[in-house]
Amino acid sequence: MPHKAQNIPTLLVTGSNGQVGFELRRSLAPLGNVIALDRAACDFSRPDTLRQLIRQYRPDVIVNPAAYTAVDKAETDADAAFAVNGAAAGVLAEEAKALGSLLVHYSTDYVFDGRKAGPYVELDAVDPQSIYGKSKLAGEQAIAASGATALVLRTCWVAGAHGGNFAKTMLKLGRERDSLRVIADQFGAPTTAALIADVTAQIIARHWLAGDRAAFPAGIYHLAAGGETTWHAYATEVLRYAASKGVALKADPESIVPIPASEYPLPAPRPANSRLDTSKLRETFDIHLPDWQQGIHFLLDQILS
Repeated sequence: MPHKAQNIPTLLVTGSNGQVGFELRRSLAPLGNVIALDRAACDFSRPDTLRQLIRQYRPDVIVNPAAYTAVDKAETDADAAFAVNGAAAGVLAEEAKALGSLLVHYSTDYVFDGRKAGPYVELDAVDPQSIYGKSKLAGEQAIAASGATALVLRTCWVAGAHGGNFAKTMLKLGRERDSLRVIADQFGAPTTAALIADVTAQIIARHWLAGDRAAFPAGIYHLAAGGETTWHAYATEVLRYAASKGVALKADPESIVPIPASEYPLPAPRPANSRLDTSKLRETFDIHLPDWQQGIHFLLDQILS
């Protein structure tokens, strides 16, 4: 008896050359036909041009890691930040609504003011302190207003093997300098792009493509690696692990100088507390989130190989 042709789903990924987009190309590949669009193919600075792309490909799932992420530059480039992070997200959501597709969008801990004593839950009041944070919140709000079935994943301290990030910077500086000074009074959980991409793929596979789409638990969820640390302890762990792998360092991992954020002023304020409570995500989707060290060690193995 001949096999019935499979209905292969189409998954469209924006920002495919970014840290998370690069990993999504890998993690989503087993799920269907992945259309990966980079910045040249998908101009988020002109949000209305996105409509034609979505209508051309008619994806079952739109995954949107594309973002304006130049946090400090955004302070003097607000129009561009809001176009990419706010208006473009709204356009994708409207088109997803029209198609009956799922939109997966990534947001950030920067939507909070960073003053809470403990980890933030999804229902905590938002109060972004930077243009970047405000533009990302505008994206969340545009998606909610569209009525689309959407999964908004807030994450923090993202690091990937592809692209620039804190871990790579510390590794570079540790090779070049005798000593480093790193902020020790800001808290979060380093979260790898690979973890974000793998969790995304698991949710799409289990709960959208193979589940009851009408019952899909859409909404905002926090996605971050387990545990917590400071930038200072994070830097120390990066250099300690690199040294254990035989990397020649000028800086001693144990002699990195802890400093307060006030000694390293930047144009855009950073949250003192970037910790995200991930209970809702873990319980709703039955997902385990490993401690941040595990992901960073794997990331460093990739970088150093």
